[in-house]
Amino acid sequence: MDQQLLVFVTVADKQNFSRAAEALHMTQPAVSQYIQLLERTVGTKLLNRSNKYVRLNKAGEIVYHHAKEILGLYTKMQNLVDDLTNTATGGLSIGASYTFGEYVLPHIIARLREQYPLIKPTITIGNTHEIEELVNSNQIDLGIVEGEIKSKKLNIEAIAEDFMYIIVSAKHPSVKQKDLTLTALQEETWIVREQGSGTREATEGMFEKFQFNPKDIMEFGSTQIIKESVEAGLGVSLLSHWVIHKELKLQKLHTLKIKGFPIFRKFLLVTPSTKFQTKASEIFINLLRDQEGYDII
Repeated sequence: MDQQLLVFVTVADKQNFSRAAEALHMTQPAVSQYIQLLERTVGTKLLNRSNKYVRLNKAGEIVYHHAKEILGLYTKMQNLVDDLTNTATGGLSIGASYTFGEYVLPHIIARLREQYPLIKPTITIGNTHEIEELVNSNQIDLGIVEGEIKSKKLNIEAIAEDFMYIIVSAKHPSVKQKDLTLTALQEETWIVREQGSGTREATEGMFEKFQFNPKDIMEFGSTQIIKESVEAGLGVSLLSHWVIHKELKLQKLHTLKIKGFPIFRKFLLVTPSTKFQTKASEIFINLLRDQEGYDII
């Protein structure tokens, strides 16, 4: 049954029987046979087929969602069994929101690989909501986020601090102003992340805290695009100090000194509510808890 699920998920991901067969190192007839067996087992067709593509139907979407979770549990089970007789080896699936995942996590992974070369990490980057869902469905081993976690089924631990500053272009007129207030930025275009992002959550929390209603808001789905846009003079934004430290050193961006700033928040480690963890997960979590590991600026 697990092989049928693996083949099914691969076909759904590749949207093509030939590409799935190639990825699985199988023949196309073998792939088709596995799909037929699975469809007979669940009692209905799962895929809509044409000459050009393969798509999930409604039943297929249900099976796909649960198959991903089941396969994740199989992998975790096998890793736990392997840990009883072996040193820390094998896969470690990590999810992280953009700020931590793109600007902090690479330095921790480098330390992990240096000390434990047999651990093979894979990284998934998404917003806080997306990472929460992946941990909840056992598709990844753990996540690191900066936004609020809504699920009551997950374990949550604060593992690092973050400070957020209002940033402007180095040529912005506010750079030279003293005793600046947030009200002075009322007419500015505020560039924010998408809904579900921890950075967006922090920005909206800041607006509410200071009872501040910007006149114009632009929403971008990438922190890098926000930085480039602010540098180009398109607007202002609220970003983590982890994200902007290089641009500050190069004097491409400038942080404004405003009473009540920086905004403080924490990065959160999110793990499934189970007493079992692989050795690879335990080792990585211990590296996360080592505050010296974040001294990268």
